[in-house]
Amino acid sequence: MTAPLAQHQIEIQRNLDAWQHKPLLQKIYAQFYTRIIALIDTRAKGQIVEIGSGIGNLKAHLPQALATDLFPNPWLDLVCDGYELPFKNESISHLILFDVFHHLRAPNAFLREARRVLTKDGRVILFEPFMSWSSFPIYGLFHHEPVAWNSPVDFSKTLPRPRDYYAAQGNATRLFFRRDKTDWPDDWKIFHAEAFASFSYLLSGGFSKPSFFPARCLPALQSCDAALSRLPGLFGARCLVGLTPR
Repeated sequence: MTAPLAQHQIEIQRNLDAWQHKPLLQKIYAQFYTRIIALIDTRAKGQIVEIGSGIGNLKAHLPQALATDLFPNPWLDLVCDGYELPFKNESISHLILFDVFHHLRAPNAFLREARRVLTKDGRVILFEPFMSWSSFPIYGLFHHEPVAWNSPVDFSKTLPRPRDYYAAQGNATRLFFRRDKTDWPDDWKIFHAEAFASFSYLLSGGFSKPSFFPARCLPALQSCDAALSRLPGLFGARCLVGLTPR
């Protein structure tokens, strides 16, 4: 999927409005952030940076994180591009990308830059859609971004300007969970790769659709998600991936 880069800012404004009027979504995302924070190495020295912070929700759960994005907004700490990070070599302990990795047209170019700024034991933490037998049709039919399951992935080490808006929801699943298909990234260690069911999220309608259940049913749905997560290939809908340089 390609579009002018300004499409990103349009989506941010739409998501902000949905977030403010949808407390159910806030509760669901709070559990997502808890999963991310569990992968933070609290002993590591260096700044924690979120790339593509969007409407800046992670900062409420991880105040020390530096919130960044492509366009200036009042809740951000810094405007920057993930392909050209404005940080010194080996100065960052963690780079967190929440629903951002699938917007990277050239993920290898980002990881090359990430490697430069990360400390020796630094971490890249990715939270992404996961494609399973049950979630694939839902993402494909009801989300405006393409899954792009069979589209080629650009493994270039650089991505020249000008850059456009890109989306391929299936990329994280393809690259980190279908290791029989590719040996990428060979210079990174995958220290965590977890896929889990999240029907509570899918049925919430996300940022763009109405919810299909009342907030009082959330605990029951999350209990179902926990049980179904034992079979991620069938029921997985979200994934959490942790990388560290080899």
